Amino acid sequence: MFATRINDRLSIAAQPSVADIERLGEAGFSALVNLRPEGEEGALGTRVEKDAAAEAGLPYIFLPLTLAGLTDADVDAFRAAVTVPGKGPVLAHCRTGHRALALYAIIEVLDGRMTRDQVLALGDRHGMDLTAVIAFLDRRAARRPQVKGFFDPRTWSVQYVVSDPETSKCAIIDPVLDYDEKSGQPSTKNADRILAYVESQGLSVEWILDTHPHADHLSAAHYLKSKTGAQTAIGDHVVEVQALWKDIYNWPELRTDGSYWDHLFKPGEHFKLGSIDARVMFSPGHTLASITYVIGDAAFVHDTIFMPDSGTARTDFPGGSAHALWNSIQAILALPEETRVFTGHDYQPGGRHPRWESTVGEQKLANTHLARISEQAFIDLRQARDRTLAMPKLILHALQVNVRGGRLPEPESNGRRYLKIPIDALAGAKW
Repeated sequence: MFATRINDRLSIAAQPSVADIERLGEAGFSALVNLRPEGEEGALGTRVEKDAAAEAGLPYIFLPLTLAGLTDADVDAFRAAVTVPGKGPVLAHCRTGHRALALYAIIEVLDGRMTRDQVLALGDRHGMDLTAVIAFLDRRAARRPQVKGFFDPRTWSVQYVVSDPETSKCAIIDPVLDYDEKSGQPSTKNADRILAYVESQGLSVEWILDTHPHADHLSAAHYLKSKTGAQTAIGDHVVEVQALWKDIYNWPELRTDGSYWDHLFKPGEHFKLGSIDARVMFSPGHTLASITYVIGDAAFVHDTIFMPDSGTARTDFPGGSAHALWNSIQAILALPEETRVFTGHDYQPGGRHPRWESTVGEQKLANTHLARISEQAFIDLRQARDRTLAMPKLILHALQVNVRGGRLPEPESNGRRYLKIPIDALAGAKW
């Protein structure tokens, strides 16, 4: 067999052939994990591997990554792929097997089953240099702030717990209140998952931060405030969004002064997360009120910029502007190139695993909507793309909650809450 057994759950390999993959089921494997980015030299390609895995009756998991650009999202995805309880062994491959072994070593150290001093010895046993693992672990430990992402597959949203390791203070950014539009049932599953993490890490919630009133999910900010007592905040241009949607909903009772939040950030305003300096950038374009939080060396850019293989945010919501988005993006790209960029959504192009962290340098070099493009070309591209997009399925449900800081409607005389859906409010939108 061409694979190297690491333990009962994992074997690693260099690039297998189609024939190798088709025999994996007979060899007792339960899944194939491909770590090679599409187009990497010598790679078969994800479509070929997926088809060969299907021929073998195996699930196929596409986790394209490099050690140079490795993020916690990549590590979490690999951990999930190779630790499914009750399943047989998984085969993970890259070009030589080096990335697979490195990821295994990182997870063993992070989960407390291996020490840093044992990493290089593991590499020696398999004829591989794992100094990159030590470098990743050192970089990760030194980061200020620490960032934990929580991906919600129902809405493609990424929520964040951002913490100061010195003080154990943290902020929660863009939390999701689960909502099933078919039954009208809300749930706090996502928010409770965040609270469980905060408790497990011994953190104290200092801020609950919205980047803008979201159109594709309901905000859990109000619920989390009720559980933590932390102050809520958003950019001060939210009052313009409130006025816009007050008219759309014909809602005279809606307050349009931003008072549903504890604090309204002004553009350029500075604040603290524990001992870490933070500031607010006004980033309109996707919405009238969008802001970016720059906390330490991390920028939380909401829906302005996606991962480099996904491009940028749509600008066809009420109050959106492709011109304004371009200017907002240029301000973000003027940050130091090593600045970590955390996006608010990931739509998993090519079927890859969810990813949400990049850098300013990576965005400038490789973003499919931004690299080597002029302002007018970007505006034309963005507007053409927007014309092909249907509205988010929850936009009319979500905005009436999110312009009130995540508050659901008050119960009516029968004790039941009701959302209000205006007819033809977004006339002309693509179905």
